[in-house]
Amino acid sequence: MGQTAVLASRDRRITVAGIIGFAAALTAASQVAIPVPGTSVPMTLQPLAVVLAGICLGPAAGAASMVLYLAAGAAGLPVFAPEGLPGVARLLGPTGGYLVAYPLGAYAAGWIVRHGPRQFAWRALAAASGIALIHLGGVAQLAVLTGSLTRAFVLGSAPFLGMDAVKAVLAALYSPRSSDRAPA
Repeated sequence: MGQTAVLASRDRRITVAGIIGFAAALTAASQVAIPVPGTSVPMTLQPLAVVLAGICLGPAAGAASMVLYLAAGAAGLPVFAPEGLPGVARLLGPTGGYLVAYPLGAYAAGWIVRHGPRQFAWRALAAASGIALIHLGGVAQLAVLTGSLTRAFVLGSAPFLGMDAVKAVLAALYSPRSSDRAPA
């Protein structure tokens, strides 16, 4: 086997390990769920894990790690936050829109980082953009469930904006700073 084939095989193994690792990290982040009075949406560390997956793994592998997480949860494995319906029913409930938006949030964060400088401000923008897409998915589903876009925003986005801004800053602080681009 030539050196190029060995390196490609090693890179694939590292990518697969990253996909599985970030799905596991998201599972752990899901277990830290703090109830927020007045809403059925808990405060979690999930958005931080989602955007870090995209920033660290790149857009495609970051999104793949989120799809793996969602597939495990839909199959009934205990990966979702402790409160709420189990399995695929979770995707239809009040937090389902956020969950379904995870692959898009990871992809966007990874894509933005890949196409710009690796400076702190750019990584923070990438993380904030990914988190904004997660909010958009969550609010969209809540709007369908409540019948009101305003009520959906008040219940599903407004209480989380401050802490999610902190999570975007943390993602920028703890993401790779090297000039090397994340893989696709």
